[in-house]
Amino acid sequence: MKIAIVGTGKVGSMLVEELSGEDHDIVVIDSDPDALRQNTERYDVMGLLGNGATVDVQKEAGADKADLLIATTNLDERNLLACMVAKNLGVRHTIARVRNPEYASQVDFLKNDLGLSMTINPELEAAAEISRVLRYPSALKVTPFARGRVEMVEFKLNDDNPLVGMNLIQIRNKYQLRILVAAVVRDDGLHVPGGNFVLEAGDRVTIVGAPYDINAFFGKLKLVKGKIKSVMIVGGGKICHYLTRQLLNMDIDVKIIERSPERCRELCESLPEATVICGNGSNQELLESEGLHSTDSFVALTGLDEENMVISVCASAAGVKKVIAKVNNVSLADVLGRLGLDTVISPKMITANNIVRYARAMQPHEDSTIETLYKFADGRAEAIDFRVSGESNLIGKPLKEFRFKPQILIACIVRRGMAIIADGNTEIRKGDDVIVISGRESLHNIEEILL
Repeated sequence: MKIAIVGTGKVGSMLVEELSGEDHDIVVIDSDPDALRQNTERYDVMGLLGNGATVDVQKEAGADKADLLIATTNLDERNLLACMVAKNLGVRHTIARVRNPEYASQVDFLKNDLGLSMTINPELEAAAEISRVLRYPSALKVTPFARGRVEMVEFKLNDDNPLVGMNLIQIRNKYQLRILVAAVVRDDGLHVPGGNFVLEAGDRVTIVGAPYDINAFFGKLKLVKGKIKSVMIVGGGKICHYLTRQLLNMDIDVKIIERSPERCRELCESLPEATVICGNGSNQELLESEGLHSTDSFVALTGLDEENMVISVCASAAGVKKVIAKVNNVSLADVLGRLGLDTVISPKMITANNIVRYARAMQPHEDSTIETLYKFADGRAEAIDFRVSGESNLIGKPLKEFRFKPQILIACIVRRGMAIIADGNTEIRKGDDVIVISGRESLHNIEEILL
């Protein structure tokens, strides 16, 4: 598939990395020669220097012959214009990154009237992921599938966790809940475990199940921490704006610390129910005077990864029970993990997940379509929600009759709104949502899970 990417900043570069690994024919357009050179030298892509929102530049780059154009520059208006130009040149599918909160309520209008296939708001998506994690304070990450009927939750096994030393068969027999251990990260190695796999302290465990069953499972493990009632946020950017709105709707008290007086005034006007403090959030004395020791959760959202790391470590040392840090450099997640900070949010990774999912879903397959795609375990594994059509060879036979590729697991099936944890006797039916865990390769349709 031929893909044109306009803008090679943080998000654009992440997309080039992800999509170039899936054998697409990619051309990148950027007005910054250094950013353009870094991408063309690092990846097998073509590049053109210029304004990707103009007709002449898109034609010169061959974008008018692309199957998909993605606009990810720093300017929403330029992204929208680039997509409008591409549509007029005959590009069938266009995706625009739109970040301004003022445009958030106009997404349907933008898609329908401007002919956009998809809009993506990294800050809004990051805020949604943070708010989901705050519902499960013991969790590292929470990802919904099948329109929220299934959730994938990652958590870490401490030494005193009752699961330590148990294999998966023992866990299933003891707790009698419809949840599945879908993946385990141990010592930087990824495991898609079988029934005899024994869990150890320090494992990062990913489970899949209906929200009710996951809540019950956490309750039986006594992992349910008290409900989050207060959140301190350092950094008053776009993510903070979206997150605060969501938290206030959840009846959570929010205190924002932002160093820019002008931005503080804007936040006070748009979020009158939140407490806004003008000051340097990296100042330990300020954090303590504003109630760091008594807050339930701390979220670091400044524009600097290093600052987020430092203040998150301070918050954790102060005894805050849930600390979340935003980082743009995904490799820093490992550093934070070694420091005991396991919940890391990367807006550009969330954006890449959504766009890669859309790109794969564009490729026609008679047997299935991709509804949701999520990369986890530091990008080494994927969870994919396939909607199965009547053409699949997997329909109508017990799963035990099939031979699956290594590192492949059918985690859950959603049928008529009900979540089913699959076993060897489970059959797939037409119209099912089948959630597949893959620890090996990128999957484009459900038939690729078979040997």
